[in-house]
Amino acid sequence: MTDKRDFYEVLGVAKDADASTRKKAFRQLALKYHPDRNPDDADAEERFKEAAEAYEVLSDADKRARYDRFGHAGLSGMGAGPAPEDIFSHFGDIFGDLFGGGRRSRNRATRGSDLRYDLEISLEEAAAGAQHELVIPRVQACEVCEGRGLKPGASASTCTQCGGRGQVSRQQGPFMFSMTCSRC
Repeated sequence: MTDKRDFYEVLGVAKDADASTRKKAFRQLALKYHPDRNPDDADAEERFKEAAEAYEVLSDADKRARYDRFGHAGLSGMGAGPAPEDIFSHFGDIFGDLFGGGRRSRNRATRGSDLRYDLEISLEEAAAGAQHELVIPRVQACEVCEGRGLKPGASASTCTQCGGRGQVSRQQGPFMFSMTCSRC
């Protein structure tokens, strides 16, 4: 196993640095070591990857808490290989349709939909490399529920059947089946 540098040291921030300080430090390193700015520089590419990995962990509250408590071992299933839920996450994607919709791995971000904009330009503009400024409306959180999906004054509750995962598991003989929770 290779010895990895401390993620706080990589970003050059203190352990009690706030999120904006960590983000600012990462952006500075990303600009400095980005492969596009340093072509054919393997060391710069490695430092860029190291900074990206450090920021990925330190910007996620759960990963950061595990890292603060257990160091690098906390990010790889406490040094015993991948975390148990990661081992089977691919099977849920592959066999999902067969066994009731499967489940998406909670560790992976869901890709958003692509934006598409049709812009008509003349041949002369295309040849000259004309630039046009586009105004893209941003999706904003609902003012009533503040993006939580709850009516004003209501409190969130976790489903007692699935624990908020949206999936319930059932074992039949040697097989484990996962299906969409019928309660929530």
